[in-house]
Amino acid sequence: MARKLPSKNVVVIGLGWTGSILSYHLAKAGLDVVAIERGPWRDTATNFPPAYAQDELRYAVRLDLFLRPAQETLTFRNKADQIALPIRNFAGFLPGNGVGGAGIHWNGQTWRFLPTDFRLRSHLTERYGANILPDDMTIQDWPVSYDELEPYYDRFEKLCGTSGKAGNLKGVKQDGGNPFEGWRSAEYPTPPLKQGLGATLFAEAARKLGHSPFPQPASNLSEAYTNPLGIRMGQCSYCGFCERFGCGNYSKASPQTCVLPALLRVPNFTAQTESEVLKINLDSTGKRATGVTYVDTSGKEWEQPADIVLLCAFALFNVQLMLISGIGKPYDPVSGQGVVGRNYAYQTTSSVSVILKDKVLNPFIATGAHGMIIDDYNGDNFDHTNLGFVGGGYMGAGQTNGRPIQTRPVPKGTPKWGAAWKKATAETYQHAYSLSTHGSSYSYRDCWLDLDPTYKDRLGRPLMRMTFDFHENELKMSAFLTERLAEIAKAMNPTEMQAHPRKGPYDSTIYQTTHNTGGTVMGDDPQTSVLNRYGQSWDVHNLFVPGGASVFPQNHGYNPTNTVGALAFWTADAITQRYLKNPGPLM
Repeated sequence: MARKLPSKNVVVIGLGWTGSILSYHLAKAGLDVVAIERGPWRDTATNFPPAYAQDELRYAVRLDLFLRPAQETLTFRNKADQIALPIRNFAGFLPGNGVGGAGIHWNGQTWRFLPTDFRLRSHLTERYGANILPDDMTIQDWPVSYDELEPYYDRFEKLCGTSGKAGNLKGVKQDGGNPFEGWRSAEYPTPPLKQGLGATLFAEAARKLGHSPFPQPASNLSEAYTNPLGIRMGQCSYCGFCERFGCGNYSKASPQTCVLPALLRVPNFTAQTESEVLKINLDSTGKRATGVTYVDTSGKEWEQPADIVLLCAFALFNVQLMLISGIGKPYDPVSGQGVVGRNYAYQTTSSVSVILKDKVLNPFIATGAHGMIIDDYNGDNFDHTNLGFVGGGYMGAGQTNGRPIQTRPVPKGTPKWGAAWKKATAETYQHAYSLSTHGSSYSYRDCWLDLDPTYKDRLGRPLMRMTFDFHENELKMSAFLTERLAEIAKAMNPTEMQAHPRKGPYDSTIYQTTHNTGGTVMGDDPQTSVLNRYGQSWDVHNLFVPGGASVFPQNHGYNPTNTVGALAFWTADAITQRYLKNPGPLM
């Protein structure tokens, strides 16, 4: 039997971006807050000192910062008529583990969604008619608008010290920025990063073809910065060790560099690490959460009572805990009824590789969100009439790393090993460049998450089961985007060029992104969403899922972190300004 602990005002499940932001703001509001984190404690000075933080073998190859399948995994299948099998080696996506979560190992790409993204279904059907959407596509409008979320985007960018150039400042278009973006209330906190030769050549070629390139918004800081919490951050050194690494330079935004130093100074906050929440506990009515039960490293179970429960785990495991705890109706793809697990989506990426024999590109001078981008083919920024698909994505030239173990580009036809391969890697390293597209992934009736009926985890709970595949709409979109990117690549006058559009079926053994979305969708209708517009459960009013990517109704053509952070601030305000005054459903 679990040992009962003294009650807290708030229990937070997971201490990544959303958990740290909510913990700080609720603790500063005077609430007694405890965060329970499955993985270990990590801080910059101890865990990511520059002396060894740039260990490619440890972090990029052996994935030291990531969840191990022995701790928790899921089963996977492409179609409902297949038998799902356990993922025994995370490869297609990489859930974080420990304090900071995925916020430690991300690249720093900090995008806002387009205003039309937030009313996606309405916008597309108004412009093109209802027949533009496939019958099995289940996209829906968000319950919040871009205008409502804009101040919260601004707050997250200021928290991170995001580098960039505004393209739409208070409704006035700005030279050098993204002409397609929604309006901004303020310029980026820090100027754009410096661009390398490859990105510069891409931008020149894109302009010749009539596009509008701009520097990628990056939470890798172009200059020293002090954020609104009084935390000092450093200037990026372009070391090329961002994704899969912690930043010992204090120049990549993360919970460790942006929030935790301030949070740890708040006396009414505590963290319980290396402890896994087993379930969210409910009262006899099933309409109110009473806290959580968790297990520590010794195997002892503890009950942590709380007035408010915040579910801030990785997107997939938010869904798992909701299902295990019996909160909300599980989604059934046959009937289309139920909501928990519904509208799982991902990302649709592709690339074009070029070799520029007469250029020295220095790929090792890099940072996570470096690059020049065009947004001409994102969302509905272009006419989709007669294209046979909806959606889009950004495309561009980024220089994220040139690390020696995993950066081995070679010309087409090079042997896979031996002296010829070694010679080709040495000759090509300085001259190869990869261009990429980053496309949307819309939701479908037959892509969902549920509990596996066969496989269980080390604690005896059902594993999460993922059923997902790319649909024709996304594959057509990827082919179109890749063709447009190849046109720009050709204008760069490469010695060699290869296009790699996304092909089906989805393969969980090949890395693409860790942008897993949906499953606890927010919305205006309890019949099609798990949460209301404030991230509050329709069924259990003192349970919030504040902004994790599991709340997305579908995934758009951008990286999700900025929207995750903005929604965390949005929910924090809803709790402190409204819920605490009158606990109950927020309408």
